[in-house]
Amino acid sequence: MSIQRPTLADLTEVGHNLGLQMAEPLLAEYAHILEAVWQDYDRLDAIAQPPAPPRYPRGPGQVPQHNPYNAWYVRTEIQGAATGKLAGKRVALKDNICLAGVPMMNGASTLHGYVPDLDATVATRVLDAAGQILGKAHCEFFCVSGSSHTNATGAVHNPRNPGHSTGGSSSGCAALIAAGEVDLGIGTDQGGSVRIPAAYSGIYGMKPTHGLIPYTGIMPIEMTLDHAGIMSANLADNALLLEVLAGADGLDPRQDRVVPTEAYTQALGKGCKGLRIGVVREGFGHANSEADVDAAVRRAAALFEGLGARVEDISIPLHALGHAIWTPIAVEGTTQLLRGYNYGSNWKGLYVQSLMNAQQGWQNKAGQFPHDLKTCLLAGEYAYKRFGGQYYAKAQNAARQLRAAYDQHLQDFDVLLMPTVPLKAPKLPSADASPSEWVQRALEMNANTAPFDVTGHPALSIPCGLAAGLPVGMMLVARDYDEAMLYQVAHAFEHHIDWESLTS
Repeated sequence: MSIQRPTLADLTEVGHNLGLQMAEPLLAEYAHILEAVWQDYDRLDAIAQPPAPPRYPRGPGQVPQHNPYNAWYVRTEIQGAATGKLAGKRVALKDNICLAGVPMMNGASTLHGYVPDLDATVATRVLDAAGQILGKAHCEFFCVSGSSHTNATGAVHNPRNPGHSTGGSSSGCAALIAAGEVDLGIGTDQGGSVRIPAAYSGIYGMKPTHGLIPYTGIMPIEMTLDHAGIMSANLADNALLLEVLAGADGLDPRQDRVVPTEAYTQALGKGCKGLRIGVVREGFGHANSEADVDAAVRRAAALFEGLGARVEDISIPLHALGHAIWTPIAVEGTTQLLRGYNYGSNWKGLYVQSLMNAQQGWQNKAGQFPHDLKTCLLAGEYAYKRFGGQYYAKAQNAARQLRAAYDQHLQDFDVLLMPTVPLKAPKLPSADASPSEWVQRALEMNANTAPFDVTGHPALSIPCGLAAGLPVGMMLVARDYDEAMLYQVAHAFEHHIDWESLTS
């Protein structure tokens, strides 16, 4: 098969975009020279690269008739191996995770109709461990929002109070777990998208160390921020799924050659006697912090003393600037990766070519994007072109300072503690909300979560009380690859304290 050759008009346009001004005779000669390049493209195109066939039978799934919270995109039923750690566990996948033969739209009207031709590594590992995948859970449009109102099919509602946000962008997984329809969800987190919905919905959300869970076969946003994470109704299930998912797959450039793992479930029940917990002052009192949320988290933190831990207030001034460090990475990195059809180049690993093909020409459909995505892309494109990527670079360099600030305190404390989000689940905006309200609701909550996507530290949101009838989330942060410590501390709280009895 021969690829389509560029016309002289095509080369003129490409040259103009590159700042090359060429007369037609020179351009015609260049076109002749480039024929050797296109012949290599023809030869490459002839190489067959069929994706690995799915190991477990499945149908194409269907849109569920009963979907009260708009949490499902597609229902299916894929039974894994006969025996394994996840036997009897029902799992939902966020709808940016590839599942061969089952539609995936990543919350976006522009991707509607796409059907992946391979299973993501996380899907294969669930099925190999005897888990049952029940379908794809709705998420926010291209996963940009931290609220649950931007999916192209409509808002995902919070089962604890319909009409309120479930949090995003892993909104459907949170709603399905809170409603008891599944035991576990696999989400993704670039600015808090596992932990925010966990906090809003009263469940557990683990964002592990960057690269601990392979991201292979998941639609990326920004490779240095991309984390796959675990959502659950209890900590035992959360730790069990991490045991199944953690470890290198040899295909994800986010992973080092050796990714340390351990038996995380063995951390449960050890208690927290003698452990030191640092309560980060800068995690409280944000401009949009709600007093009852801050009070609920401080009250919960103090309860660890009764469990034998030492609890101290600490100050990490740079945490207050963590969101400012995250912003250029998120807006510029997201824009540039999207320009590369979500995969870019200059890395080794598995490229999902079918997804790249589905994303080609997205600019022709960009009018369908919601306000939060449009403003993100405008900011990212302007900043990258106007400043040549210097602020993206400065933010990545500053990330090492931020990491060092946390690591300094993690030498003296076993975990850091703060509110997951500064507010309770707000009411969903109306479909005709102003652009300002739409974007504010999408981005208002990640001052504490986003910094740890930049640094890559593991962070776990656990429910710690109710305020005005809505859940409050408390976030614990540990050293790299010390997820076991997070489970140990959190389980002591879960085991001894009924969080729903802590009301204000």
